Parts: sequence; C-alpha cells; structure tokens
Amino acid sequence: MISAPAAPATLQEAVAYCRDVTRAHSKTFYLGSRFFPARQRQAVWAVYAACRDGDDIADETGGDRAQAALADWWTRTQRAFQGTPGAHPVDHALAWATRTYDIPLSAFHELHDGLLMDVRGHTFEDMDDLTLYCRRVAGVVGFMIAPISGYHGGERTLDYALKLGQAMQLTNILRDVGEDLARGRVYLPRTVMARHGVTRTTLDAGTVTPEYRAMMLELSALAREWYAQGRRGIPLLHGSARLAVATAARAYEGILDDLARNDFDNFGHRAHVSGPRKLMMVPRVWWELRTAPLP
Repeated sequence: MISAPAAPATLQEAVAYCRDVTRAHSKTFYLGSRFFPARQRQAVWAVYAACRDGDDIADETGGDRAQAALADWWTRTQRAFQGTPGAHPVDHALAWATRTYDIPLSAFHELHDGLLMDVRGHTFEDMDDLTLYCRRVAGVVGFMIAPISGYHGGERTLDYALKLGQAMQLTNILRDVGEDLARGRVYLPRTVMARHGVTRTTLDAGTVTPEYRAMMLELSALAREWYAQGRRGIPLLHGSARLAVATAARAYEGILDDLARNDFDNFGHRAHVSGPRKLMMVPRVWWELRTAPLP
C-alpha cells in the first residue's frame, strides 16, 4: 500500500503518488507508460491510480462495506471530473488529467458497473457475461488512454483500444484462477466449464487435467485473437504512444506464453514476464511498429 500525503497534495505530489501506485501494482503498465512524453505519462498514471483505487475496493473489501466504499469512489471520481476534487492525491491528479485531456466520464461509469459485478458476487454464466465484464473493468481503459495518446480513425480506433483492454483482462483472469478461487471468485463461465467437463470440484482440487488444459487453450486463443484485433489500432495512435501501448500489450501477452510453458498450472504458479524479458521485447516491438501497414 502506497501512503498518501497527510495534507492535501500539490499537483506534483499527487502525480508522484500516482506514479508510485502504478509502479507498485503493474510493472507492465508502468513500463509502457515510460515511453509517453512527460505530460501524457503523468495523465496515464493518474488514470491508472484512479482505476486502481476502485479495483482495490472490489478486491479487498467485502459485503455492504464494499458497496458503500465503491459509491464513495464513484462520487470522488465524478467530483474530480467536475473540477472539485477531494484532498486525496488521486482525486487531485485525476482532476488535472481530465482538464488537460478529453477523458470520458462514461468510461469510468462503465468501470464502476464492472466493479459492482465483483462486489455483488456476479455469477458468470456464459462468454457474453465474461466479455461484458472484460469490457467494463479493462476494455474501457482504452477509452481513457486514447485521448491522452492522441489518435485518428475515430470510433474504429476506440474499438481496437477496447479489444486490447479486454485481451489484457482475460489474460489476468487466466493467470489468476488460483488466486481468485482463494477469494471465492470464479470468472470462468459455467457454460464453457461444462462444455469441457470442468466443475467447481475440479477447480478446488487445483489439478491441471486434460479437460482443464483444453479449456485454458480455448480461452487463451480468444485472448490472443483480441490482442491481434487490438493491435490493428496501435498505428492509429499518435507519436510515442504507439510504442508505449505496443510494449505494454506485448509484455501482457507474454503472460499467456508463460502460462502455456507451465502447462496451464495457474493454481500454484503465477505466470509472469520478467523485467529483462520485457526489455528484450522493446526492439522487436519498435521494429514491428516501423514496418506495420496502416489498417
């Protein structure tokens, strides 16, 4: 947990706090953010920290207390957009970011709806359920980052950004099956589990069966399809935002590679991409961007 300043923060302190939150909670997102110019980078940190605040409430708080805390987060977020932020550094930084860039409040509204799915214990029946959740809690982050990046291509570019965010969230879900079970959560849709002969008992046993492996392969393939679709929009971003987003996407997709290398054991092993491996990806990503045709 990053300690917030005791007194209302200056903008510089607020941005530094958001930077530290980003660096502590998502090394992949932080790596990508470093390729943005300073002003854009600071806005990206503010957006990430605001999203992270809501996510922490959904993950770490339970019952009615979680819904009350999430309602307070949503009120704070709206006040930041109105230019009357509270004393918390995240609120201060987000208010500055929304004054500086045309970040849509509607994206945070969708995020709020997604986080409510968590605190209310939503049951995921089918892939439509899971896709909606991935859209709400991560896909819409693309709508927040695109205006900071600058882009052309209109709605088409935003659709690509949505797919990229969904791919990252599905990657999180596949990586964290064991950790989510420990919280009493299952994001794998019931219909998909049933089709592969996987039950809650199978999950609780923590054993990678052939049926479980087949299910992981199918869902990993879907995540990769979303990555492929989302990458088509990266050339439509402006300036160094292309390298920033492409690097984060490539590193995140690398989690799927590590998951496969470990035979889809996401019960006792957390798939990840090491810092050196992420850095080694950067030249390849840069070259791909140099040679990619415009969609």
